[in-house]
Amino acid sequence: MTLPVFVVDTNVLVAGLITRSVESPVASVLDAMLSGTLVYLLSPALLAEYQAVLARPKLVVLHGLSASEVDQLLEEITANAILREPDPGAPAPDPGDDHLWALLESQPGAILLTGDRLLLEDETKGGAVLSPRSWMERFRTRGNPTAPG
Repeated sequence: MTLPVFVVDTNVLVAGLITRSVESPVASVLDAMLSGTLVYLLSPALLAEYQAVLARPKLVVLHGLSASEVDQLLEEITANAILREPDPGAPAPDPGDDHLWALLESQPGAILLTGDRLLLEDETKGGAVLSPRSWMERFRTRGNPTAPG
């Protein structure tokens, strides 16, 4: 059986860092990324977006990480990822998210984890876009965050 492959939107990563609930879906996604139990894709464009968003002054106040701690976090995320540099794909329904659509299209069967309503409601990807809560309900089982539930 092949494990599902995910793409983690920046809003999920950020929410995982700033949530107060360690049991929240976004915290679970981030924990799975850091532990290497979630199989996920990462592109240079998505990594750059992670870096830029985590450096925003308002978010720095919320997550409380220093620049070197953010760098260390991103190194761990990169080390556990499947790196891809996808060709441009179809435009995403939310302007500025074309890089997510391209990354999603680079791996057949990949699933985007996002909190972005425009992406979640887009029907062109036919089930390839899930909220972190839906990911927990469908995939997370005891000890294996990617196994079908």
